[in-house]
This record gives sequence, structure tokens and C-alpha cells, in this order.
Amino acid sequence: MTFFGPEHEILRQAVRRFVAQEIAPHVDRWEREESFPRELYGKWAAAGFLGAGYPEALGGTPADIFHRIAINEELVGGGSSGLAASLGVHIIALPPIVAFGTDEQKRRFVAPVLSGAKIAALAITEPDAGSDVAGLRTRATREGDEYVVHGSKMFITSGTRADFLTTAVRTGGEGAGGISILVVETARPGVSVSRKLEKLGWAASDTAEIAFDECRVPAANLIGEENAGFKVLMANFATERLFLAVMALKLADMALGAARKYAAERRAFGRPLTGFQVLRHRMAEMATRLEVARTYVYHVAAQLRDGDPCIAEAAMAKNAAVAAAMWIVDAALQIHGGYGYMRESLVERLYRDVRLFDIGGGTREMMNEIIAKQLGL
Repeated sequence: MTFFGPEHEILRQAVRRFVAQEIAPHVDRWEREESFPRELYGKWAAAGFLGAGYPEALGGTPADIFHRIAINEELVGGGSSGLAASLGVHIIALPPIVAFGTDEQKRRFVAPVLSGAKIAALAITEPDAGSDVAGLRTRATREGDEYVVHGSKMFITSGTRADFLTTAVRTGGEGAGGISILVVETARPGVSVSRKLEKLGWAASDTAEIAFDECRVPAANLIGEENAGFKVLMANFATERLFLAVMALKLADMALGAARKYAAERRAFGRPLTGFQVLRHRMAEMATRLEVARTYVYHVAAQLRDGDPCIAEAAMAKNAAVAAAMWIVDAALQIHGGYGYMRESLVERLYRDVRLFDIGGGTREMMNEIIAKQLGL
């Protein structure tokens, strides 16, 4: 089955040129600094990549899911998963507004992000409610034409510099039925960054804990209906998990490429490492696992493109892709030996970065629970 056509490849080459010019020369420094210039959002938008797949009326660019996958793969190929996550954080923050927001809300919140003028982030996870979305506690109480928000959010990608947060809050009773979605501008009184979080990997992505202390938000910022926010979030999760799978496999692809290059150049006992059958077979297994997982991920992407909700399939794709990627990156580091353990090595960064994918977007255990429920277990 062919997933990419000539137009996808043209786009891929354009993104690759952008990454080579604007990202790759600086990425090591940005990783050390644990940040990248805000101006990059504007450049990314001006090139037409940030708005791919969003309505033209809002400043978007026509694109199908495979255009977006091509963009994502080439961006990750720049060498920083963290940068890719932050530069692409709108793909999890904007869809609820695009799908369920009013025209006025789309004009106020979506269009400025697609132009690169503002940064949107998604705020769901809490200090004591991660994969259990239905257990979140941040409370929004209606007072006239406003909601008063109290609570906190944890592990928020781009949280330190986001202009607004697409925020899951509790407006009703316990469980999934009491959740709503509010857009909270971070400049509002009562919103603060409690701390910027230090992480094992994804260094160039700022990650924050956010606090809400009697933050007043206009009721006009409610996305969809009150207490109907859980279904708004669920509609976005399959695509988010698919793109996490795509990112993980790109890391695996980069690790395999680095291992092949190193094994061809490195000599031991009078011959290159590729002269040893055990290492040739190891790389053959790496390539096999990569291709099997990638083909399934693309298959699920095609189902999503065709309108299938892919609840179980997206969870399966994420778990399969991440398991393959973690094994491949680990094998690549082993092939590099001591050099792979050094901070100057690409595979060292990939090793740190790939670990997040088994946690972010829902843990492996939660994915299995979703799959089990879809199987009627």
C-alpha cells in the first residue's frame, strides 16, 4: 500500500530544507540551553508548516494526515524531540477549539496561533491525575458571566511561555461527566508558572507546572457545552497517540542510521564492525522491527484519514511503535559502545528522549486498558 504520493514528497523536501537551514545548525545549543527562540514559531508559520491541516479561513494550509506525518518526521529529524514537541504543541491544543468552538473562539484563539503570533498549550494532567483524566480536580465555579478557576496542572508542554491554555476543568460532579474545557489566557491574574520542570530528555521543550488561584475566566471561553468536555478530549486522543508513535519511530530510524554508519566506520580486531555477523544480524533485526511498526502506524493513519475513530488501533499503534523504538535505540547505543554513552553522541540523546513515549499521551498500561475495553474485556 502506498501512503505517500509525489505531493507529500515535495512537502517533505521543503521541510527538510527548512530544518537544515533554521534548526539543525543550532539544535545542540538549544538542547543545552533547554529552550529555543520564540521567533521560530513565526518562521515555521510563514513557511506554511505550522498551519498544515487547519482551515484556510483561519490561516491554515490544506493537508491530509500524511502531509502532517511527513512534516513531523522531518522536524524530528532535526535532532531534537523536545523542539518538535514544543513547535508542534498546537496539534493537541487547537483541535478541541477547531472542532467544538464557536466562530468567534476560532478567530480569537486559533488564527493567532497558526500565524505564529501566539503559542497554545494543552493543560490536562495534574499532580495527582495523569492518565486518569476523569479524576482531575482543577475546579471552575460559575459566577455570573465568569468561571473562577482553582487548581494546578503538571507536565504542560510549552507551559512556561504559552499565551493560552486549552484547559480541562471540573465544573460538575465526580467522574468524566463533570469535565469542561476552558481556554485560559496565561496573562490573567491568578495564573502562574509554579516551576519549570527539569527532565531526563526532550531538553529543548519547556515543561511546566501551572497554578490557578482564583483565576477569573469569561464564560465565553467555554469550549462546547458545560460538563461535556470529556468527549471533546477523547476525540483528540487517537491523533495525538498516532503522532507520538510517528515521533518515536523517527527516533528509531535515526538511531538505526547512526548505528549503520558507526558500524561501517569503526574497526575492531582488524575489521569493521559490519564484519561481525552478530552485529549485522542485530541491525537486521532493528530494521525489521522498525519497518513492521512503521507500516502498522501508517495503516492506522490511513484509517483515521478515512474517518475511523481508531480508539483501540491508535493505542495499539502507540504501544507497538514505542516498544520497537525503545529496543532499536537501546541496540544502537550498545553498538556504539562507550561513545554511545557520551553526551556528544546523537544516540545518547535519542536514548534519553525515547523513554518519554511510553509515558506521554497515556502510559503503556493505560493503552492496554483502552485496548482491553474495546475488545469487550
